Amino acid sequence: MKKRLFTPLKEEEIKELQVGDIVYLSGDVYTARDKAHNRIIEYTIKDTEEEIPIEKGAVLYHCGPLMRKSNENWEIIAAGPTTSSRMEATTPQVIETLRIRGIIGKGGMGISTREALQKYGCVYFAMTGGAAVLAATRIKAIKAVYWADLGMAEAVLHLLIEDFGPLVLGIDAHGNSRYEEINEEAKRKVRA
Repeated sequence: MKKRLFTPLKEEEIKELQVGDIVYLSGDVYTARDKAHNRIIEYTIKDTEEEIPIEKGAVLYHCGPLMRKSNENWEIIAAGPTTSSRMEATTPQVIETLRIRGIIGKGGMGISTREALQKYGCVYFAMTGGAAVLAATRIKAIKAVYWADLGMAEAVLHLLIEDFGPLVLGIDAHGNSRYEEINEEAKRKVRA
């Protein structure tokens, strides 16, 4: 089923989503990759005065966009998804700390993240890899750049997106995983 959703995502909306739903997302999202995840955890552990620039209840996009600076402004050239499993070790804690409502990435995530998605009411949206230029056309503005000291591919970007997708719901808030379904189906075919 196709759905158009707007951030901030509401808990009721998230719980209605089912694995396989096609979603187009509009509103605010934040990019976050390995180094940003690590910094979020570091700030949380140290209980530092430093602020985490990602709003509670936000949607994270596992993305390290290709950018170019033009007249003191940043422009996104390509913004495809990063392989989410790279952040498997840190994502459950990031979800808990920031009460993340959605993650956009590619390739799925493991059992620890799936459990955190279920526990905290969050979903995983899969985006097709190789569509980086197309994804960039759905980004309407860069609202802010945080933690640029990590490098632009690892910085946290606050983006405004419009009809971003199609995204396929890969893992829902009830613990169901399209990835797990595919793996089980493949195992059955091999045994047959």
